[in-house]
Amino acid sequence: MNARDEISFPSYANAFDQGLTLEALRERVPAVFASGADERLSDHYSFIPTSHVLSALMDAGFIAVDARQTQARRTSPLYARHVVRLRRRMETVQLRGYSLPEVVLLNSHDGTSRYELRLGIFRLVCSNGLIVSRGAFPAYCVAHRGKVVDEVVASALKVSEQFERLAAQVERMEARRLTRDEQVHFAERAIALRFPDPTRSGMHPSQLLTVRRPEDLGDDLYTITNRVQEHLCRGGANRRAADGRLTRMRRITSIKREIELNSQLWDLATEVIAA
Repeated sequence: MNARDEISFPSYANAFDQGLTLEALRERVPAVFASGADERLSDHYSFIPTSHVLSALMDAGFIAVDARQTQARRTSPLYARHVVRLRRRMETVQLRGYSLPEVVLLNSHDGTSRYELRLGIFRLVCSNGLIVSRGAFPAYCVAHRGKVVDEVVASALKVSEQFERLAAQVERMEARRLTRDEQVHFAERAIALRFPDPTRSGMHPSQLLTVRRPEDLGDDLYTITNRVQEHLCRGGANRRAADGRLTRMRRITSIKREIELNSQLWDLATEVIAA
């Protein structure tokens, strides 16, 4: 079977029925198939389409399972920052908590970012994607010059070599039980990540602890982290705006901000384990 064909997964190995082909990715993320970079970039910028990189990653045993891009306002959508989440075709590492390890690939063709590869986790029960902080696990950046494709594939393999260590970290997080006071304190610190000015959050930390589904029940650190992350990134909680109006917390649509918030939240959880 060609690596770019539709590939079916067992129920545990993938939350999606099929991996995304390059054709499916073209519809979701046109920036992956850009034919050139922003014309304002210098001649030192070596343009390599993300589609070429993904083809090589698929040949190396990775499957794209999700992708999206920033909605560009001032520039062409073909140059926009985009993120693709990948998994190994045959995964041997099983994370607890209904979760799967992933490689997160980021790029843009407007000169604002290099190719970046990071460690991620996908939680099946809520289609929730965590991204691990660079401080906790290594991330790899590949500049837009030289042997880009080979370096990206090598970096993806290095990220996947961290899957077993990530599984051990998840187990430690699941073993750490939080009292109600500790949960509220964790949520309070998490709100401060999104709303540094406490007078602008307009909500109580306990709102981030609201259970949306039976699988979210639990007082372990991993479950709490996922629950808080979903509320913070997807929004939906009621809050008071600065002018006193009752509104809802908006979903974070910026890829850069979402990754930053995920990383900070992971660091908070790591601090709890270390305390």
